[in-house]
Amino acid sequence: MRVLVAGASGVVGHPLVGALRARGHHVSALVRDGARAPDADEAVVADALDRASLLPAVSAARPDVVVHQLTALRLLRDDPAGAFAQTARLRTEGTAHLVEAARAAGTRRLVAQSVAFAAAPAGDPVLDEDAPLYVDAPDPGWAATVRAVAELERQVLSGAGLSGLVLRYGTLYGPGTAYARTGGTGQRVLAGKLPLPGGGPGITSFLHVEDAVGATVAAVESEATGALHITDDEPATAAEWLPHYARTLGAPVPRGVPAAMAPRLLGWFTAHQLTAARGASNGRARTTLGWKPLRPSWRDGLGAR
Repeated sequence: MRVLVAGASGVVGHPLVGALRARGHHVSALVRDGARAPDADEAVVADALDRASLLPAVSAARPDVVVHQLTALRLLRDDPAGAFAQTARLRTEGTAHLVEAARAAGTRRLVAQSVAFAAAPAGDPVLDEDAPLYVDAPDPGWAATVRAVAELERQVLSGAGLSGLVLRYGTLYGPGTAYARTGGTGQRVLAGKLPLPGGGPGITSFLHVEDAVGATVAAVESEATGALHITDDEPATAAEWLPHYARTLGAPVPRGVPAAMAPRLLGWFTAHQLTAARGASNGRARTTLGWKPLRPSWRDGLGAR
């Protein structure tokens, strides 16, 4: 098949290009900066926020399948607010442009990256894809992020003439992520600046980058539609994973702090993840895609060199 990967220079997009080519697909790498393009069958240089440049670029690539991996999260360390704002635009305006471009190019299928940690903190400790998203979160920044995620999913799944599949990745770890030793979270833990609030009852579902790639290849080659959680098999409380992560890094033992202090010390989102977030079940992805993670537990590599 002819596959166009939008966001091909990203943490998942870059290795995804190679994995798709290894499966015999003709891959076009859509990037804003041609110098950052991975080794693909062709590089397509266009800005997803510039409709006038995107439409002819996608049409020229003639993809059967478009994979949407667009984010601006590489800016997180230097400009967190800007990274989230730009990512929200890519999930709303960028998705609209990409859907339009895919239709105009005669594309039959669109596979898009979403997140598995945007559910409202209600109900069971581990949720399936039917749980409502936290669009009314009390923090304006996180509410805006979740609304952008919801809009991306709506556009992908309601795209007339396109077979749409949304992959809700768990919290990514591995090379190039925040949880790599040199990443933002890794550096924070090494510096002893990520405490464990309220005993750490919040639940995280992790996903290694390699498994994100594997699931996306399976999605490209499938006919599945809808939204699927792409996570490992072991949702874990912060009380479980954070001390393990610190030990693996050789970092100080995370200190305990009262839950009430967490938003001020850590910011609302991090405090929420460590104290209130729910995990995500991957059961539907296993059944629908015939996929299972090669790293079924975060214990197999979180914090490893």
